[in-house]
Amino acid sequence: MALTREQILARKVAGKTEIYPIDDGEVVIRGLTRNEALEVREAETLADKDNLLISLGLVEPTMSPEDVAAWAESDEAGVLAGLSERIGVLSGMSEGAGKSRVPRARRR
Repeated sequence: MALTREQILARKVAGKTEIYPIDDGEVVIRGLTRNEALEVREAETLADKDNLLISLGLVEPTMSPEDVAAWAESDEAGVLAGLSERIGVLSGMSEGAGKSRVPRARRR
């Protein structure tokens, strides 16, 4: 059954949140919208892209890209890399995400 215009515009898939553990605490994250993902893609450097991705994906606490950059200066790389990766997965931006619903060609 085809979706109607109203059904498509009412979708809020990117707004779903999840708890992400960090050491003895946790943060709340969400997937990015398409427009936010495009904004991340347009950032100049890899660091800028990652800081913006984390900033946009953090629900609780909220942090600016500058806050995330300061955090990145003082914490282990793996903490932010894991967080960034999980936000990417929630956003459907992980490697192969665009292909996941396409059936493979049959072998002959």
